[in-house]
Amino acid sequence: MANTVKLEIVTPSKRFYRGEVELVIARTMTGEEGFMAGHEWAVKLLDIGELWIREPGAEANTYKLAAVAGGFIDVKESIIIYTDSAEWSKDIDVTRVEEDQKKAEEWLRTNENTAEDYEIQRAKDAIKKANVRKQVAAGGRMGVKKH
Repeated sequence: MANTVKLEIVTPSKRFYRGEVELVIARTMTGEEGFMAGHEWAVKLLDIGELWIREPGAEANTYKLAAVAGGFIDVKESIIIYTDSAEWSKDIDVTRVEEDQKKAEEWLRTNENTAEDYEIQRAKDAIKKANVRKQVAAGGRMGVKKH
């Protein structure tokens, strides 16, 4: 039996996930990183990106896949992820995501020269989130089976 660690994912509105896992792969600000039982203690900022969760007993190369909107991961005896939002791949409405992305891109085109820096960054983040959500809905960039 593989070693497991308790994982909890918390958003401002709910506890998104709680359970024992073998592996968590997240996009930190320095790139993709994996976290397992016995991992060295760490606190890292998360980027907007994919989150891969391998649960005990899952078939080889099978993961739960979610899109997360940044936040941070706290790794000690357990792993806690705090994020502004998280969404399972199966729950992503691609049509709505594409509409939101078009709105953000149009806003950026028409306001980039007059908007404040934080407004421009917010639009760029919305576009990045949309791209990640579409990628997650399509199965993610790692190309492994999801459940």
